[in-house]
Amino acid sequence: MFSHRLPWDAAPNAYTRAVSAHRATGRRLFDLTESNPTRAGLVHATLDPLLDPAALQYDPEPWGLAAAREAISAYYDHAVPPERILLTASTSEAYAHLLQLLCDPGDEILTPRPSYPLFEFLAGLQNVRAVQYPLHYHEGWWLDLDSVEERITPRTRAIAVVSPNNPTGHYLANVPALTELCARHSLALICDEVFRDFALEAAPGPSTAHGSTPCLTFTLSGLSKVCGLPQMKLGWIVLNGPSAAVQDAASRLEMIADTYLSVSAPVQSATAHWLAARHSYIEAARSRAAAHLAVMRASGLAPLRAEAGWYACLRLPATRGEEEWMSLLLDHEVLAQPGYFYDFDSEPWAVVSLITKPEIFQPGWERLRACALRNA
Repeated sequence: MFSHRLPWDAAPNAYTRAVSAHRATGRRLFDLTESNPTRAGLVHATLDPLLDPAALQYDPEPWGLAAAREAISAYYDHAVPPERILLTASTSEAYAHLLQLLCDPGDEILTPRPSYPLFEFLAGLQNVRAVQYPLHYHEGWWLDLDSVEERITPRTRAIAVVSPNNPTGHYLANVPALTELCARHSLALICDEVFRDFALEAAPGPSTAHGSTPCLTFTLSGLSKVCGLPQMKLGWIVLNGPSAAVQDAASRLEMIADTYLSVSAPVQSATAHWLAARHSYIEAARSRAAAHLAVMRASGLAPLRAEAGWYACLRLPATRGEEEWMSLLLDHEVLAQPGYFYDFDSEPWAVVSLITKPEIFQPGWERLRACALRNA
């Protein structure tokens, strides 16, 4: 009686069960996976803006309240007009809106690998197929346009990129060539920029939100990362590209957004205040990530190059499989994310959060390092 959109069997795997069993014993666990800013001691925002009486006023505006969209325009240094910004309850909902806009059941979008394991679920819920294209590493991560183009079929409707990618931490370098590729094949480009502000060793490239793009382009971001407020549930889509295509997409997106009207009025009312106060939080998160990354690089067990973001990707010695490595680290009271969580093509990998509290990161990293070197 249920749909077949997703594989609904969500039984935990052996590693998840082992972590749960470890926690149940009450033993110490140095969690190097923590990426929730509200639990990492990084939140600088206050709830005061929610007390504004204007938050009690309901205005069913499909695009979102003008004041919130103007604040997001200011976030882009006013290079994006408010009328090209559509508010959503999250970037996940933004993806859902765009899949509904662009795809019929059975259509395809191209998504990066490795990357955060969300695309297949979001696409599956819309009866859309996510087709992965590979990211390559050689002194830095890069996208091979030939690998992307060879995966385009008559059912392809969009190419999704994440800049900087999660967890690889690289900015999208070849934006003009990618937008030309999309234009040539009449595809939309969806660019997720939620980690764009957290540069570690490279200045951010130009955002796809502004400037001229030859293809219909949708740029996503939100308060979850930009302000460290995942619980406040506000994201946005910036429309860019040829004016006729933007106008057509805008009218259709308005119909989708008007159907749901999902964005919270109090959060919209508070958006200008939170965005204006974001800089101290961003610098605190960026500085912590950079400091942790420096510790890792000086330890003799260096992760791969990361230009930005909150994560470090560590290639473990090939003396054992990834599951075995994760179990061994758990025996040493360390929790890390396995590479298969992000669809790495090879193994073994460990992905470590760089915004973990220092008092957890320092001893956890030392244990991980000692275990890896001892068992190399």
